[in-house]
Amino acid sequence: MIKIITDSSADLPDELIKKYDITVVPLTVTIDGKDFLETIDLTPKEFFYKMESAEELPKTSQPSPAAFAQAFSSFDKDTDLLCFTISSGLSGTYQSACLGKELAESNAVIFDTLAGSLGHGLQIIKAAELIEEGRPLEEIIPELKIYREKMNILVLLNTLENIVKGGRLSKFQGTVAKLLNIKVILDRVEGGKVEVLEKIRGTKKFQKRVVELIGERGNDFSQITFGITHTGNIEDAESLKQELIRMFKPKDVIINYMGATMGTYAGKGGMILSF
Repeated sequence: MIKIITDSSADLPDELIKKYDITVVPLTVTIDGKDFLETIDLTPKEFFYKMESAEELPKTSQPSPAAFAQAFSSFDKDTDLLCFTISSGLSGTYQSACLGKELAESNAVIFDTLAGSLGHGLQIIKAAELIEEGRPLEEIIPELKIYREKMNILVLLNTLENIVKGGRLSKFQGTVAKLLNIKVILDRVEGGKVEVLEKIRGTKKFQKRVVELIGERGNDFSQITFGITHTGNIEDAESLKQELIRMFKPKDVIINYMGATMGTYAGKGGMILSF
């Protein structure tokens, strides 16, 4: 038997967590000095409301090694454990899970997704499907590595307000971007980090360019599942979904709220597109 464990940043819909019986270890979100466990003490909707009214940018911190050790220890030694974490390029969660494995003296395989949000979540779904096929871990891991390598992740920033709050952009630059209606597309790069890919002026040009970028990265999406997470802007996410279906006819398009871990950086109106 193989059981899946993940940290909470995967942003998987509740129905998929239940369907595949996934154990979730929450990250901690700190807002104006108060700590919340992601998905337990704080829903995404509550987080976005608190984020907008917070004086400072919320902070997230990885689960402790003890939290992972507790999750691993809840299964008997005969159970194979496969634990997925947010990119080690974005968080210390992977290292924490590795330490938790040692604490629990567990046989868990810790898999660094080199991704965040549903880029992380889609890898879990891939593993769950392979497990349902009856594939053993020694076959699943190589397939996951190939899938991870091919993964595309585009972070679509509607506003740069949180980038300014986080100190990565000056207030002056943020104000200019707002006045000129500048949107930013970030792209996942080697090591699971993200970098600015393009800056685009105007909402319509922004949306058009996103679709163009997808087309530039493949020509057959019939067996591809897209993941879209959003920071409360469900209409934008649904609109993008319909455009993806119209243009590329993919296997599936999953939409969900972005959790606090990635939502802190995406800001109001942000989306993350993974495929």
